[in-house]
Amino acid sequence: MIIRKRQQNHQRKRPAFVLSANLHDSQVLKFPEWCDAGGFSQRTGRRILSAGTGPAVVRLSDKRMGVTVGAHRQWLASRERAS
Repeated sequence: MIIRKRQQNHQRKRPAFVLSANLHDSQVLKFPEWCDAGGFSQRTGRRILSAGTGPAVVRLSDKRMGVTVGAHRQWLASRERAS
């Protein structure tokens, strides 16, 4: 009897979107870029927004949304806590 090792699905990871200091606060991040910048999946991003605990959303079209860099930074600052 031959025992085969289970092959793992190797998914190609996108490079993470990093917010640089020279981005303007009014620049709009596409939804996948915002999720990458936050370090969470798009499904988690949808949960955050649907719960009403996320940053303000900019509607780019009927089906596309984004988040401004300024709103993202404010949202992150509101989630900080003293250690």
